[in-house]
Amino acid sequence: MNIAIIANDKKKELITEFCIAYCGILSRHRICATAITGKYISEATGLNIEKLLAGTHGGSEQIASKIAYGEVDLLILLRDPSNDAEYADTEHALVKLCDKYTIPVATNIATAEALILALDRGDLDWLANVKHGEKTL
Repeated sequence: MNIAIIANDKKKELITEFCIAYCGILSRHRICATAITGKYISEATGLNIEKLLAGTHGGSEQIASKIAYGEVDLLILLRDPSNDAEYADTEHALVKLCDKYTIPVATNIATAEALILALDRGDLDWLANVKHGEKTL
């Protein structure tokens, strides 16, 4: 699976700790992340991360493009709820794309853990039968 990761500044340490904890599962998948988030994760875990631009310099738009082109199967978007206004439009657009293309999205650490554990159990294998919001069964 292709996993995209974005974490607001106040959530970078949390996503790094999350990736350390689930490194074994994540290592079996392709991961892309915005620049600084990807740097933190790869330095802490040794995971091979495709590093995109910084979120504020087009990285979020790169992930949006990957979603639209079917290159993301799961999005982890850790947001800082105390900083709603700064990234609200970008985050809303990403979540809307995930809804449009049937991409599971986690916006907090609890749903991120639930999705990663589901991925490990094979609970998300059905995603292989869904392409851009249309069932292909």
